Amino acid sequence: MSPEIELQSVTLRAEGRTILEDVSLRLTARRTAVIGANGSGKSSFARLLNGLHVATTGSVRVAGLDPARDVRVVRRRVGFVFADPEAQILMPTPAEDLALSLRGVAKDERDARVDAALALCGFEALRDAPASELSGGQKQLLALASVLIGRPELVVADEPTTRLDLRNSRRIGDALLDDLEVPLVLVTHDLDLARRCDEAVLIEHGRVRAHGAPDDVIADYLQLCG
Repeated sequence: MSPEIELQSVTLRAEGRTILEDVSLRLTARRTAVIGANGSGKSSFARLLNGLHVATTGSVRVAGLDPARDVRVVRRRVGFVFADPEAQILMPTPAEDLALSLRGVAKDERDARVDAALALCGFEALRDAPASELSGGQKQLLALASVLIGRPELVVADEPTTRLDLRNSRRIGDALLDDLEVPLVLVTHDLDLARRCDEAVLIEHGRVRAHGAPDDVIADYLQLCG
């Protein structure tokens, strides 16, 4: 599946300041990295894709849908992984948290999908453990699983490895880049992860500075940082 993401002349303003300005972009690759400095507008760009932010001017389309207008449909189709898993883990245990993502699904199917998700994470022994006592890597893995269990057609991950140590960062990176079966938009400071994507976007001061092959875009970013 192609992500079919298109932004045309998008500007985003909030609290009297411009966060994104005149962004026009079409994303078609299976794995897209979004890089840039802190405060450049990366996370705001990502949040436009599932309606967490709404463009002030311009248009955003994801698989032909307007995230601002078609919010419920887009939220079902576009899974969003936050940098802080605490923002996503809402229930006391991993099993309950995964089941929460399947409200409205028949009990037998819900139970089977929860069991499968727990097995995929290696959480069989932790299904009823207090979620608050999981390690940082385990929490991020649970947050990712809670998104994937809903079977989204696109995953947007906003700096999912930022708070993790090297081992867990690699584990989450591999889960997103190697194991994920749907398209991915990955906001990241990890340039090694960005290089493993099919295309990259560099955002600088709220504008798209570069878009293309990861090595070329990363080289532009490093030159900018130097």
